[in-house]
Amino acid sequence: MSTEAPPPRSTEDGRPPGPSPEEFAAVQESPEFAELRRSYRSFAFPLTVAFIAWYLLYVLLSNYAGGFMGIKIYGNVNVALVLGLAQFATTFLIAWWYSRHAATALDPKSEAIKSRMEGTE
Repeated sequence: MSTEAPPPRSTEDGRPPGPSPEEFAAVQESPEFAELRRSYRSFAFPLTVAFIAWYLLYVLLSNYAGGFMGIKIYGNVNVALVLGLAQFATTFLIAWWYSRHAATALDPKSEAIKSRMEGTE
């Protein structure tokens, strides 16, 4: 198996093809890119804060509300076990929700910016 990659393509002046640093800076300052960042931040930051708060609530209840966490719900299943399993469920739910959000709201915007930068529009 060969580990050698073909040499990168280059333009007449020896630079690799693609956008210049100035073009990257212009795109970074564009309203389209600002909308992409806003769309990402408006989804990711609130969910991150909510999940951390939910996790800290679970930890605090485990440490300081042992009587509440020990309440039996069914057989040997208590509140602590249910809330602990809910931590896993919310983790997977948030990951699924984010992938859906990225596919519908972020990916089309980023693909438009990428194709414009690469000149393949």
